[in-house]
Amino acid sequence: MGFKTTFDRMVAAREKQARRYVNGALLNLDDETLRMAGMTRDSIKKQGVSVYPF
Repeated sequence: MGFKTTFDRMVAAREKQARRYVNGALLNLDDETLRMAGMTRDSIKKQGVSVYPF
């Protein structure tokens, strides 16, 4: 496996992790705000959610 392939896989994994984190934050918004952004709680949950306590 070459460096580019390894790098691409690492970037893809970090993007997926970031997306789950953002989805967790989005679930803190109210339903009306999500609707105005064109999102639903179900669609966000289907994409995956992670919550990182700090």
